[in-house]
Amino acid sequence: MMVIGDGAAGAAEGTVVNGDTVLDDRVEATVESVDVLLIEDDPGDAFLAEELLADTALTTHITWVSTLKAARAHLTDFRGCVLLDLNLPDGHGLDLLREVLDTAPSAAVVVFTGLDDEHEGIAAVAAGAQDYLVKGQVDGSLLARSLRYSLERRRADENARQLREARMRARENMRLERGLLPQVLLDSSPLSHRAYYRPGRKRALVGGDFYDAVEKDGTTHVIIGDVSGHGPDEAALGVSLRIAWRTLVMSGISEERVLPNLEELLATERAQEEMYATLCMTSLDTGSDRARVRSLGHPPPMIVKGGVAEEIQAVPQPPLGVFPVDQDEFTEVVLPRGVSLLFYTDGLVDAYDGGPPARLEVAGLRRLVNGVLGQGVALNNLPEHLVDEAERSNGGPLQDDVAMLLITHGEPE
Repeated sequence: MMVIGDGAAGAAEGTVVNGDTVLDDRVEATVESVDVLLIEDDPGDAFLAEELLADTALTTHITWVSTLKAARAHLTDFRGCVLLDLNLPDGHGLDLLREVLDTAPSAAVVVFTGLDDEHEGIAAVAAGAQDYLVKGQVDGSLLARSLRYSLERRRADENARQLREARMRARENMRLERGLLPQVLLDSSPLSHRAYYRPGRKRALVGGDFYDAVEKDGTTHVIIGDVSGHGPDEAALGVSLRIAWRTLVMSGISEERVLPNLEELLATERAQEEMYATLCMTSLDTGSDRARVRSLGHPPPMIVKGGVAEEIQAVPQPPLGVFPVDQDEFTEVVLPRGVSLLFYTDGLVDAYDGGPPARLEVAGLRRLVNGVLGQGVALNNLPEHLVDEAERSNGGPLQDDVAMLLITHGEPE
């Protein structure tokens, strides 16, 4: 079926193309129905197009306009096929084509040229049209084929564009993730490290968990934390806290003043008053085997010695941003050479345990650590195996972000 009016007024009275039509849903392997916007100033050529397509199996719904000015009202969001005469009273040649392509980026475009202007059709395809037809050399079968082909080609071009953009976003995300995650600075420290980070549900970008480790003036400082909530604001705050923490440590500020200053930054940078962060900061002087652990609403690290993990009973404090930090409150932990500290965020302990209590919690995580190490897994590979075991217990991917930092004093036992 075709509906043709007479010029711009006729187009308004005819069947108006449905701007909400989704191209990918309409264009199957064989196109059976096409919305057509015919931009043609010659009524005879417009009538001929109707007659040619009337004898084909292709169902078409045409809106006819005779000028570019009249076409503009229909081009925005149009997802069908535009049949375009390149010689209109108010537009000509490739400039006309470019305006149509810019105004209707989701449409397929087939251009009409005269017998002496076939070179224009070739140039039009090079400029972005899907096909061209020469007036006087077109029959119904060829016109229907061109409409089908052009819509299929437009769909393929769009799919290829979306794939390119998806790949580009993935590469950008990888570069951004590498830029946001820290390069741990322990070259002059007696401590070695193994870092692990994975966003919840295997998202492509970093979340609100953060970690870092820096050696400064004979003292190694380690931090791991988690901003409450999920989303870009939380991720940005986590990055801000990590960078601020490193800046404070590298500036030589006293250990006792680091967390109070970090709390001031959190109060100024958080998007909502309710946002807070849990964190655990540990400091170890070179030549000493005693580490100072400060835990603010965050589980303290586990001690791993001789292939066995043990919980640390640290003095708890409220999360950062809830109440003022007690700068003098810390727990001293003996860390002889060969012993490791496993820092982690709650993405692990929040995994489902399959029985009461519903979550793994710290005791359940300790069982997982001992189970993995009992299988002979190398300490350096512990983080990946822990996540695998936690997901097996959880029955699927972990919901929350997971960060781990394995710090070893000298060579592991």
